[in-house]
Amino acid sequence: MWAFGLLALTLVGVLVTRLGQVQVLDHAAYQQLAQTADTRTVTQPAVRGRILDSAGKPLVDNTTRTTVTISRTQLLDAPDGGRAVVDRVADALGLPAQQVWGRTFLCGTRGAPPAPTCWGGSPYVPVPLAIGVDPAKALGLLERPDLYPGVDVVAEPVRDFPQDATVNAAQLLGYLGRPTAEEVTKSKGKIGDLDLVGRGGLEQQYDEQLRGRPGETTVTVDPRGAVTDEVDRRDPVPGSDLVTTIDSRVQAAAEKALATAVRDARARGQEADGGAAVVLDVRTGGVVAAASYPTYDPGIWTGGVTAAQLEQLTGKGSGNPLVSRVTGATYPPASTFKAISLPAAIGAGNSLDKKYDCTSSYRIGDRSFANFESRAYGPITLKRAIEVSCDTIFYDFAYRSWLAQGGLKAATDAKDPFVAMANAFGLGTRTGIDLPGEVAGRIPSRDQKLKTWEGTRTDTCNRARTGYPEVAGTDPGRAAYLKALAVENCRTGFQFRGGDAANLAIGQGDVATTPLQMARAYAAIANGGTVWTPQVVREIRSADGSVTKVAPKAAGTVTIPPKTLSYLRSALQGVVTNGSAEGAFRGFPLRQWPIAGKTGTAESFGAGDTAWFLSYAPAAAPRYAVAVVVAHGGLGGSTAAPAARAIHDVLRTLP
Repeated sequence: MWAFGLLALTLVGVLVTRLGQVQVLDHAAYQQLAQTADTRTVTQPAVRGRILDSAGKPLVDNTTRTTVTISRTQLLDAPDGGRAVVDRVADALGLPAQQVWGRTFLCGTRGAPPAPTCWGGSPYVPVPLAIGVDPAKALGLLERPDLYPGVDVVAEPVRDFPQDATVNAAQLLGYLGRPTAEEVTKSKGKIGDLDLVGRGGLEQQYDEQLRGRPGETTVTVDPRGAVTDEVDRRDPVPGSDLVTTIDSRVQAAAEKALATAVRDARARGQEADGGAAVVLDVRTGGVVAAASYPTYDPGIWTGGVTAAQLEQLTGKGSGNPLVSRVTGATYPPASTFKAISLPAAIGAGNSLDKKYDCTSSYRIGDRSFANFESRAYGPITLKRAIEVSCDTIFYDFAYRSWLAQGGLKAATDAKDPFVAMANAFGLGTRTGIDLPGEVAGRIPSRDQKLKTWEGTRTDTCNRARTGYPEVAGTDPGRAAYLKALAVENCRTGFQFRGGDAANLAIGQGDVATTPLQMARAYAAIANGGTVWTPQVVREIRSADGSVTKVAPKAAGTVTIPPKTLSYLRSALQGVVTNGSAEGAFRGFPLRQWPIAGKTGTAESFGAGDTAWFLSYAPAAAPRYAVAVVVAHGGLGGSTAAPAARAIHDVLRTLP
């Protein structure tokens, strides 16, 4: 054993000495040779950086796959073009001979089979005959160089997901794919045709940092194109690791809770076709967890996705699992929006200290607005109005405010307290999170209504004349409703009506927010008014050991009078102990982990209701904000709130 160690040490010393000679003493000579000989440059991709959770555990790592190659010179020198050797390799590996032989053809050359059977790589590197083979079978080939001349076995790095048994996070992490021609051109040599680049999630957002710097090898070639010598080499530099704010325990809990909520809602007859759960650190804006449903196996991209698999991910009926419902989908926030409307109403001059009549409906013009989530309670406090989610009180606040601004005559949103408060919380705009594909959502306002009407007026007026014959065949009632709506919007769709104001106050109508936006808004309520820019990456660790910190960034501040903020927080806590979420948290240790939150049930014409629950905890000294939404999942208190409870059950155990 001692002798073997000495031999290994001696070989390493020789290798290091020779490497230094090549890089220092012989470099000039090799450069001269490269200038005079027929040379080609081959690019070697760098090992991609890892993606780690907040504790440093890999969410995305690199593993290896075994690839069997053959020297192109061996193929060119063989009388039969190497067919006999290739057939023996295929037989030894248990692979179809024709498939393995097809790899010896460069894609696009005469006689080449279609991709991916042909080889789309460089003609100046060994031909990969078989990828991802059994290592034992592959290494057996090396024991018989007489039967398999020119054959070699290499280990290639590929993406691995060490925690895939408990953590999925597919939309958060992203995947790798081939670059477009435009990307290759714009990279100015940083990206080659055969490189892999980030697609979606952190892989795309931080592609440059994760990718590292590719290496280059300059080789000489003979007239046949066979490599004869290596004249220069620049080794690749590994990519940087990303340390995220994600806690794997919370991520796993959020994914499980969301999937359970969808399953249970479907068992109750709901469609429940999508949803999201997101957890933010209210003190920094760090994303602790981000789950999206439906999801998929991120490992499906390793080694290349098949046409059938791609259809499952993107085809009709797939549910679009590549889209993150956390950042890339919007929903009406329903009554969770009342946490924004209450301080807006108080700012408009309504009192915190009086009672208001919670009626069963509220009349605006010729339309009656129902008290959807709540029954008629009569005169109640605003705290109780939040706890039982009374709509009609907020209809009244919004309608009276709309009248005070001038009604239909108001030309701007300058004096609208509800629009202003929503804007202050960052609703209807992108949060700036370090993930691609974020959508802005929408807060209906006078400006927004006018712009939308101008952009859609032609189509709307056409529909006012022709109706919706494609809908009438299966749902004549819906078709009639849509046509009547088109007629009205064709004439006056630019108007911000009293009904628009009323719907805004309870998060209905044209209001559209992402789960991330709502989580950020509740985090601001919890922390006293700071609206953070959500972030997933906390630091970037380079291969040389240097660390770049990503500091939390405040996007703005919401100013709410202390008395109003205290009152709102108390009301939100009452929702859990004595309101619409009481049933979901019955038996939960609220004394040890007090939770403040709000249910929401968004109505959708012709479709099931969308369930929401927004919360933060511990209520007295908040650390985490949690948003759960299940599209067409039913009531917020019975679908979303139980999922949030399961997440809080893990949050309360964290140090």
